Amino acid sequence: MIKEEFTENRRLKSERLQADLVVTGGGLSGTCCAITAARAGIKVLLVQDRPVLGGNSSSEVRLWVLGATSHMGNNNRWAREGGVIDEILVENTYRNPEGNPIIFDTVVLDKVVNEPNITLLLNTAVIAVNKKDPDTIESLTAFCSQNSTQYTLVAPLFCDASGDGIVGFLSGAAFRMGAESKEEFGEKFAPSAEYGELLGHSLYFYSKDTGKPVKFIPPTYALQDITQIPRYKRFTAKEHGCQLWWIEYGGRLDTVHDTEKIKWELWKVIYGVWNYIKNSGNFPEAETLTLEWVGQIPGKRESRRFEGDYILKQQDIVEQRTHQDAIAFGGWSIDLHPADGVFSEKPGCNQWHAKGLYQIPYRCLYSRTIKNLFLAGRIISVSHVAFGSSRVMGTSAYIGQAVGMAAAICQAKQLLPRDLSKAPHLYELQNALLKTGQHIPGLILRDEKDLTRKAQINTSSELLLQELPMDGPLLPLDASAAQLIPLLPGNVPELRIHAIASQATELNVELRISSRVDNHTPDVTLEKQAISLNAGLNCIPLHFTAQIEQPCYAFLCLMKNPNVSLHYSQKRVTGLLSVFNKTNPAVSNYGKQTPPEDIGIDEFEFWCPQRRPEGHNFALKINPGIRVFSAQNVSNGIARPTSQPNTWVADFHDPQPTLILEWSSPQTISKIDLTFDADYDHPMETVLMSHPENRMPFCIRHYRLLNDTGQVVFEKEDNYQTRNSFTLDNPITTKRLIFQAEAPGEHIPAALFEIRCYS
Repeated sequence: MIKEEFTENRRLKSERLQADLVVTGGGLSGTCCAITAARAGIKVLLVQDRPVLGGNSSSEVRLWVLGATSHMGNNNRWAREGGVIDEILVENTYRNPEGNPIIFDTVVLDKVVNEPNITLLLNTAVIAVNKKDPDTIESLTAFCSQNSTQYTLVAPLFCDASGDGIVGFLSGAAFRMGAESKEEFGEKFAPSAEYGELLGHSLYFYSKDTGKPVKFIPPTYALQDITQIPRYKRFTAKEHGCQLWWIEYGGRLDTVHDTEKIKWELWKVIYGVWNYIKNSGNFPEAETLTLEWVGQIPGKRESRRFEGDYILKQQDIVEQRTHQDAIAFGGWSIDLHPADGVFSEKPGCNQWHAKGLYQIPYRCLYSRTIKNLFLAGRIISVSHVAFGSSRVMGTSAYIGQAVGMAAAICQAKQLLPRDLSKAPHLYELQNALLKTGQHIPGLILRDEKDLTRKAQINTSSELLLQELPMDGPLLPLDASAAQLIPLLPGNVPELRIHAIASQATELNVELRISSRVDNHTPDVTLEKQAISLNAGLNCIPLHFTAQIEQPCYAFLCLMKNPNVSLHYSQKRVTGLLSVFNKTNPAVSNYGKQTPPEDIGIDEFEFWCPQRRPEGHNFALKINPGIRVFSAQNVSNGIARPTSQPNTWVADFHDPQPTLILEWSSPQTISKIDLTFDADYDHPMETVLMSHPENRMPFCIRHYRLLNDTGQVVFEKEDNYQTRNSFTLDNPITTKRLIFQAEAPGEHIPAALFEIRCYS
């Protein structure tokens, strides 16, 4: 028993914790930052003011994770973010293809608690910043409401990934809130005061069918007049969760300090909407539905943005400007919302896409005024317009990974964040990120310690792309369709397709490429042909006179013709895709982007893949065949398709796909990194949407590694992850390392992006 007499006052229990890096904020950005730093060997304190990790992606908010892939609704091919966030998304798809938000919570938490270098503090809010001098943080004070403990968190380096920037704010770091004028940065898309300067918060709800009539009596605070919401007729009994992202409010208020006020207004809206659905009589299908869940905390979009040594702008995104200090990429549209949210007469968002990925510079990821403060997530150094793109969770997590690696290098070399912005430390950071799967557009990994670079590489086979057989579906050409074909400089090979015409007609064919070699927007037409078809089956040879000047993807475009059906193939190959000029209104894709004049946005067409099990490749013959799947690709420093597939692919008929590294003298190998194809083009939305497979069909599931005597030194079964990185229990000394794999499917050949070996 504890019994205490009266005392004038008491102190909270207190603990002092010390680490190399303190990360404030356990959303995906802070989580990926902490995991990356911990794996790089430094001690991390991860401080989260909520009971779960994941931020807006957690079961508390339930927004799906998206980034550059944009629901497969833009022209960013093979653009899912890599590294830790890819690992999390692939793991979630494997465990949770149904999109259960509770399961996603466990996936994220698992990744953190399995890192011995991370100390996790949940339900713990930072309440004070203690400084060594005006521009240096010494420690944070935090309070956990669940154990009534006050913490002092001490470290040489701090990362603010808290969303509202609590550490940056309390430390006095320079920040912005609201929109810049068009004149400040020359951003033509900067919003007017009438549109509003801030994006609001959202709350979601889930319903379920009980199988019996359910009545609903609204709370007294529910919105009584649903017509106050200009888009009230858009509500249906079917939409739920983050499909209702446009239930938004708060852009005219202080999105930090007015959050509770905003939440109450959103509750009013949600319960008013549900009252309308249940009791208006307009939704008889809702008779047996009940509310299963309503969000308790709003999903925040925008508040403070802190100033770094560089502020990312609209032009960086649209023009895809290059930066010497690039450490990540973005690719979501510039997505701004009217400040009045659900009460606005305007559309719920304005999404304008770039033609491809854009680089994010390292100079945006640290405070220009606080020397030891990193920035991660949505609070990085960007303008309001650029924020419209960089704010989404896939991109934010990717940025967090870059910060985590930067912090590890700073700690190892006793540097401050700004010190890494220039050579030689910058190159060390970029290479370290590339080695962990962080694709950075335009950069190639050159790792002098990688023994693969010194090896002669041989294989049992290499795919010579001559034919995709006519064994798949026959589908009408009710929208223009294109096959992406990786070509090398020189003549375009003869291409042969098969189509059935319901009557004599003319098929228009175009050969296109992208104006930027790493883009996948077919905005340059090299040649057009009009092909006369007879009724019935037509075997169509296509001869093009155009010359290919550099390695790139060409688009064989067959323009819409309802009288024509096209033969497709069951064969699927890493780095090959068909795309279609269809629409995806969820991301403002209406087949063609046609922006208003003088807002600094490009006009172009959208050509996007279809989700499996659809999206077959064209049945196609190529003469001469294309040799782009060489074994040498596994050491070319690029581990995903860009302007070429960048992968070794075995022949379709190879019974035991094998790749052999051979050295002139014995090498001691203790660590091996492998990168497989877990389909970077699939968005892997984390909640609400389900996925047709829990393992990506291109990913090698069973492989083994052997030494020069044929002894198995490592074997993996049931693989589904993109990256396999492992240290051998006992280092081996060998002149040969043999990689043997099983093809992942009957119609899918084995493929490997990368193998790296270290002593």
